[in-house]
Amino acid sequence: MDDRIEGFAALDYLLPLLHRLDKLLAHAVAAAEAAYGSDAATDPYRGLHVSLQEVEQLLARDPGASPLQLPTENPKQPLPNPAPEGSPLAQLQQTFNLSNFDLDIIAIALAPELDRRYERLYAYLQDDVRCKQPSVDLALNLLCPDAAAKLSGRARFSPDAPPIRHQLLHLVADSNQPKPSLLAHNLQLDAQVVRFLLGETGLDSRLTSFCQLEQPAVARNRVSPRNPVSDCKALSILCLESRQTQQPLRFYFQGSDRTGKRRTAQTLAAEIQTPFLTADLAQIVAAKADFQPTLSLIFREAWFQNALLYLDNIETLQSEEHAISYQSLLAAIAESKGITIIAGTGSWIPGGAGALGIVTVPFTLPNFAQRRQYWEECLTQTGISIPDSQLDALAERFRLTPDQIADAAATAGNTARWYAAATPLAETRFIASPPSRHYAPILFAAARAQSGHDLAALARKIEPKYTWEDIVLPADHQTQLREICNQAKHRHLVHEDWGFDRKLSLGKGQNVLFSGPPGTGKTMAAEVIAGELQLDLYKIDLSQVVSKYIGETEKNLNRIFTAAASSNAILFFDEADSLFGKRTEVKDAHDRYANIEVGYLLQKMEEYEGVAILTTNARSNMDDAFVRRLRFIVEFPFPKEKDRRRIWEKIWPDATPRSPDIDLHFLSRRFEISGANIRNIALAAAFLAAEDGGSVSINHLLHAVRREYQKMGKILREGDFAPPQE
Repeated sequence: MDDRIEGFAALDYLLPLLHRLDKLLAHAVAAAEAAYGSDAATDPYRGLHVSLQEVEQLLARDPGASPLQLPTENPKQPLPNPAPEGSPLAQLQQTFNLSNFDLDIIAIALAPELDRRYERLYAYLQDDVRCKQPSVDLALNLLCPDAAAKLSGRARFSPDAPPIRHQLLHLVADSNQPKPSLLAHNLQLDAQVVRFLLGETGLDSRLTSFCQLEQPAVARNRVSPRNPVSDCKALSILCLESRQTQQPLRFYFQGSDRTGKRRTAQTLAAEIQTPFLTADLAQIVAAKADFQPTLSLIFREAWFQNALLYLDNIETLQSEEHAISYQSLLAAIAESKGITIIAGTGSWIPGGAGALGIVTVPFTLPNFAQRRQYWEECLTQTGISIPDSQLDALAERFRLTPDQIADAAATAGNTARWYAAATPLAETRFIASPPSRHYAPILFAAARAQSGHDLAALARKIEPKYTWEDIVLPADHQTQLREICNQAKHRHLVHEDWGFDRKLSLGKGQNVLFSGPPGTGKTMAAEVIAGELQLDLYKIDLSQVVSKYIGETEKNLNRIFTAAASSNAILFFDEADSLFGKRTEVKDAHDRYANIEVGYLLQKMEEYEGVAILTTNARSNMDDAFVRRLRFIVEFPFPKEKDRRRIWEKIWPDATPRSPDIDLHFLSRRFEISGANIRNIALAAAFLAAEDGGSVSINHLLHAVRREYQKMGKILREGDFAPPQE
């Protein structure tokens, strides 16, 4: 299967092993004939009944004595080890510390896999036509000359014995016996061991749901401009030295660039010309597989295949509920003899499993300059040309890996060609018009599609519908919103080029608070910002975050911010005072844990480097320590008459039919309501007009106003609804 056993065909070393077994069996058959009688071989019901003669023979035998030993001969001496040096059998013996006695047991269990005549021989020697598989009793009878040796040999079938502990050999109980003795258990060689000894290739079928096996490929170009690790050559040198010295080597690939980590590991496997075995720990946990046996299979498969083992998603096990599985994994890594690469996002957690010698290899996301270079290279290969300003915007707002950038560029190129082919030639100007007018939205959409998938399971994605033309705010407030966008656009210039990144350990993100009465445009403003920056907007569902159980709220928040770190999206916390409310005096345990939640949230907000927008109806409800950490606080005032008039003007779609009798000046002066109320009234009036089969009139609007005020619980005089007099 690899260069360790090159030159050893299966029969080259198995035939001597089987010849040795045949000698044992021939001796045993001769003894059995004397013990069972010459007619035992011809009795088709042998083992299904017990005759009086057989009972007398059993009583005459010494307790523990083997019926397969000739009393006239001296006890047999163990035969020399038949495993040629360097053969798979010798490798198995050396790696798992097997004795010659263990090899004999393996030979007895392996024989029926090569020749079914051994099944009939075993049935005869066990005096039962049903017992075609070797039992512990048969193995001891064949290999042990007397009762004392049999008693000593039982230790090789204990849970701590190497063949059993390493799961090379399984003891299978007879289903017809509820509690069989150890001697009655059948011997079954693990299928993985059988495949190894017979030189069969491919991945064990029990691992196909969690693992992938790739055969050695041509070494990839390690000086590729998109290689995430600059010292890949040094890693390959270490791997080659490990193979030559037969010393274990363990790396921890740390970072969120999952594709880059895997690609680098594949490159290392190609460099040293060894198979590449990947195991996804998250899939093992999700499938609720028996972790310990599965883990043993994986590490043994890596050894049998002489493969570089790559364990992905280690963070799945780094929690309290999987603490035992994590310790089992560390113990398996400590016992492994080959090259093991563990991949995760957080820091390596030793766990006290001994001197593992883990070498941490960081996989950091490319900076702005590198991302811009990747975008430029990939777009050039795709045939897309865009202005430098849009190239800067893509590199600034989307912290993507090189592979994600390449995929986004390819997706945008194919999407552009599809649009061009789907549009009638007489109507399209796609090819002739400036490319930036068409490529920009496609590129930004392709970039957004590369991330945010983990966050989508924890929050609701909002598709921005509003633009700067839709929102009505005082001039200074609109300026503040534009300043928020400008800070996001020039983050790389200030933080990276101008050096502020080296001065700030926390607080690099943009935490923004929108405060004001309900319906004054806070959510609309968040959509406007997301549309301007062309980023996804995710609204956090607080009902799924806040929990009455101690510690659960912190866990939910950690999941959100962990997913948001690689989402390239804007977080939107509506009615955030339920999370960021003031800490109170500690009077009981509930107060103490409530304050812990607020403190934890402050910490996560400071660590978050993206854009987070929070809204509250009352700024006074917010904790002062949190307010100090905000980059912007925008107060959304209740709209005055002039602003209400502008809202009434902007609320109507161009296609909505409206009657000339609508007096927006009257509506904005008479009814002091918020923008959200105006939107509800306009929509209700449109439905009333649709029912009447005409255009929206002042009567429809006044009727809708009445319903809106009833909903708000406000009282209006009848004169307030009187339409203006001409």
